[in-house]
Parts: sequence; structure tokens; C-alpha cells
Amino acid sequence: MLLRPTSSRLAARMIQSVTSLASRSRRRPRFPEIPGTTRRVEVPTSHGPVAATLYLPAEGGTRPLHVNLHGGGFIIRYPEQDDALCRYLAAHAGVAVLNVDYPVAPRHPFPIPPKVCFEVVRWAAEHAAELGADGDRLSVGGASAGGSLATAVARQARDAGGPHLALQVLHYPSLDLMTPVREKLRERDRSEPTFLKPWMGAVFHDSYLPDRALGADPLASPAHGDNDRDLAGIAPAVVITAELDLLRAEGVRYARSLERAGALREHRDLPGLDHGYDQLGGDDTPARETYDLIAGHLRRAHS
Repeated sequence: MLLRPTSSRLAARMIQSVTSLASRSRRRPRFPEIPGTTRRVEVPTSHGPVAATLYLPAEGGTRPLHVNLHGGGFIIRYPEQDDALCRYLAAHAGVAVLNVDYPVAPRHPFPIPPKVCFEVVRWAAEHAAELGADGDRLSVGGASAGGSLATAVARQARDAGGPHLALQVLHYPSLDLMTPVREKLRERDRSEPTFLKPWMGAVFHDSYLPDRALGADPLASPAHGDNDRDLAGIAPAVVITAELDLLRAEGVRYARSLERAGALREHRDLPGLDHGYDQLGGDDTPARETYDLIAGHLRRAHS
């Protein structure tokens, strides 16, 4: 049964409480052999200060800057989940990584998160020297909800005339909030169980979109309707989808639209993997291979 919006927002707050407790528990970090040199950063925005963690490469000098937007269904505020990714990219791509603790729903619904994320990226470009980075070599990326926010940043940057983005990295992104997860499940031509469930979609979408009609906005659903027809001038993109993911179809569609616009660097579809595969523990190999792919594209984009 789908949840009513009020129940969804209550469920979202319960998930946030559980996640907050889980984030304090100790677990083996992925890629423990990769050290992390970090410092905290506070970014002023029109919705108040936003905290971020800056990951720096071991080598000195001015480095390109990659802004990372974590996943979590637009409701989970847990940037630490991307610690392994940020350490990996700093070490293997030679970039400074700004991991952003952006505001989330239901307290901060759409369009606040994509607007704030764009403000953070714009601030990072203007203040890159303070971060030991090069604001002229800037990229953005994220997984799941973070991938959605990365597309929104890229669209706003294009429409505002800057900052220039050398690359956007979209990792199993959420790109169509108008189509219910239950419908995506029906349309999926596979029998395997999926990580994402219809009730999760109801909680995420109802919490993030105070009015369902807002889901049609290109900043919320860039792969819905006609929103992906006008991508001329958008930042070059790497799109990574997972074969078993309920969000795969919208990622594939967006990748094809980017290709038609001449903005696709690569679309990689990961066989046998589901949404969040790199966050769920177990074998490090699939995550390492994907992070190597991302690192390679960042090196080439910033060379």
C-alpha cells in the first residue's frame, strides 16, 4: 500500500533518526589502505550555512576540484557514506573533493536542495583558492539522489552562464520523480528482487515534493517528459547505471539524450548489480572498478 504524504513524511523522520544512530556505529571502512586528509568547510548559502568536508590529495599543489553530492533519497543526511569514494578520488584522480552536507527533506523540500547545491558549487568555484584548488577545473557528481542533484547543478550552471563544469558524474541517478516506483517495478522485465521498494519511493518522493506537480520540473525529473530534449550546452557527463536497479531505465534514457546533445562521455551499465551496490558492504571489487572508471574520467576532464 502506498503511504499518504503525511505518513511518508513521518516515515522519513523515522528513517533519519535510525540513520543518525547507524552513522555513529563503527564499521570497517572500505579501502582502509587509502588515507584521507580532510578539513571541514562551511559554505554560506541563501538557506543558511552548509557544512562540507574537503578531501585533499597527498601531493601538494593546486588541484582540480570535484564536488560530491551524496545519495539518500533526498531525506537522508549522511555524507559520510561517501567517505570511501572521496578518499579514492582524491588518491587516484588527484582531485580535491568537496563532500557536501546539503539540506534534505522533509524540512527542506524541493526546490531547496538543488538550489543550495548550485550555490555551493558556485561558491566553490569562486573560493577555490581558499580550498587549495583550481576553480577553473571544476566538476560535480553524485549517486542516486545525489546524481539527481548533480544534473540540477549542471542545468543551473548552463542556464546561469557558469560556473564552467568540466564533467558531471551520474552514478545510478534518480532522474524521474513523476513515475511512481511501483510503476517502474511493473515495467521492469526481470524477476529478481530489487533494493528499491515501492514504499521507499513513496517516502522519498512525498517528502521531497510538497506538491506532486513539482516533480515535472526539470530540476527534479530531468529524464521525464520533454525535460531531456534541450540539453545543448550542458556539461559533459558520465552516466553509470546498474542492470538490476529500478532506476536503470531513466538513467539509460538520459544517457541517450546526452549522447544526442553531444554531451555524453560514457554510459557504463554494470551487469548483475543493483542500486547502492557500492554502499552495502561485501566484495570491494565492483566499487573499486567503478571508482577507477570515475577517476579516469576526472583525470581526462581536468587534463
